[in-house]
Amino acid sequence: MEQAKPLLNYIQKHVTLTPEEEVLLCSKINYRKYLKGQYILQQGDVSTTQCFVLSGCTKMFFVDDDGQEHIIMFSIADWWTSDLGSFVAQTPSDFNVQCLETTEVIQFPYNTYEALLEAIPKLERFFRKIIEQAFVSSQKRIIRNFSLSAKERYVLFNLNYPHIEQRIPQYMLASYLGITKEFLSKIKKEVAKEQS
Repeated sequence: MEQAKPLLNYIQKHVTLTPEEEVLLCSKINYRKYLKGQYILQQGDVSTTQCFVLSGCTKMFFVDDDGQEHIIMFSIADWWTSDLGSFVAQTPSDFNVQCLETTEVIQFPYNTYEALLEAIPKLERFFRKIIEQAFVSSQKRIIRNFSLSAKERYVLFNLNYPHIEQRIPQYMLASYLGITKEFLSKIKKEVAKEQS
């Protein structure tokens, strides 16, 4: 129950669970620790869990036919990570989820997920809100990629995710922004000059 505290606090921001519902929830979830470099999910595998990050940092990415890595998102404490499409449809995943640091997660296994939603109807509402937020974020990111310059995307990334840049290698941030490492370096120098 103690390990689940951050998750319970997060859920309480959206819906109010009774102590009995909290106990039931905790009996259906798993705690798991991954080492740096380990995969939570690999492209082609079916996602059998939804993961709430307690600590650490993950990247979600896919590898194209040329072997090029494309980073879709990073997740840190109090964030979710998983291929939602694969989890919901129980079909092979298009994405990899890899730990960039030793990472602790709480996992909702697919085989108990539906039963949990039935037993605690408030969780259905909670997950709907989470999925809506993820959908809106995804749409906004698509629009930004079309409408903003690379420099504007970099500045926005730091505004929205102020604690991530120091924790990830520059080539990964460049991949996330859709630019080269060299161009990112140039942008960072420009931004630093403007801020000094």
